[in-house]
Amino acid sequence: MPSDGHRALRIAQVAPLHESVPPRLYGGTERIVSYLTESLVDAEHDVTLFASGDSCTAARLVACCGRALRLAGCSEALAWNVAMIEQVARRAHEFDLVHFHIDYLHFSVSWRETYRHVTTMHGRLDLPDLVPVFWRFADMPVISISDAQRRPLPYLAWQGTVYHGLPEELYHFEPRRGDYLVFLGRISPEKRLDRAIEIARRTGYRLRVAAKIDRADRDYFTDAIAPLMRQRHVEYLGEIDEPAKQDLLGGALALVFPIDWPEPFGMVMVEALACGTPVIAYRGGSVSEVIDHGVTGFICDDLDQAIAAVSRVHELSRATCRRVFEARFTAARMTQAYVSIYRRILDHTHDRRDQPDPRGVLHPRDQHARG
Repeated sequence: MPSDGHRALRIAQVAPLHESVPPRLYGGTERIVSYLTESLVDAEHDVTLFASGDSCTAARLVACCGRALRLAGCSEALAWNVAMIEQVARRAHEFDLVHFHIDYLHFSVSWRETYRHVTTMHGRLDLPDLVPVFWRFADMPVISISDAQRRPLPYLAWQGTVYHGLPEELYHFEPRRGDYLVFLGRISPEKRLDRAIEIARRTGYRLRVAAKIDRADRDYFTDAIAPLMRQRHVEYLGEIDEPAKQDLLGGALALVFPIDWPEPFGMVMVEALACGTPVIAYRGGSVSEVIDHGVTGFICDDLDQAIAAVSRVHELSRATCRRVFEARFTAARMTQAYVSIYRRILDHTHDRRDQPDPRGVLHPRDQHARG
């Protein structure tokens, strides 16, 4: 029986097929699915994971493709995901609840079925082209990963906000302050590696860069970033695995997170805190929910503020950064929050057609269609 005294739940976790669970290198959503799945198993729930066949889990694995689609060079990822959604729907009666992590791809199928489900939204929600699908399925139960993430779509049937969490032992505390800055994640226009390079140059520190380059961002990298990477203070490491992250983050003076978009969560900030490394971040999206300004890092609005923040990093306690991680961002805490939402959903009716429309009014383009 789980430690909360309630009966064990039969839960299906449905992961993206782009990366394995956990991913071998970069892959934020798949890592969270892995941490949640293993934590649920540890809590004695009956868990089935729908994911790529090269995934590794203590749960029951249903292989929905042979290997992660990115590594397999798949050109028709949507086909594999559609097949997985149908497979989940046919087996949904086996579970108390199905937890989706594939954004809105399953909405049309799940809306017409009676099985209990919930979806964590892992990406940005401020894009105008997303409005039609979310307006039509505004009553689907969804979970945000930050309060900031849900602001563009306040009328959705939000079940709660659950911050990402990491296994407490995944990273260890490094008390010594390093002598370089680090940029970790993905090279794309919104992540602003160019800002990080300039911050390091202006403050006289080395910048170590460990980042993935998606196919869609290769031209951006070639045209805008590659010339900047030739500067002597920049070291490019490519994509790195978990052990390398410990060494890189733990040995840094600070993580530089100079984003230029509404960041849904920013898991690299939590990874840095787990090592005791403070964060210098630009304001945007979830940043102010994750970082306590003047305590675990500095939140900046421009380049001058970021440069000044580097000179003040010595004022911050690395031990406090680690304590904040342990209090707010562990996988155990994340799992408890999700299980509470699962049980609340199971305690209430799930027939959305008997519930009021959470938008209050129909979208103007839909009024004529419903009469």
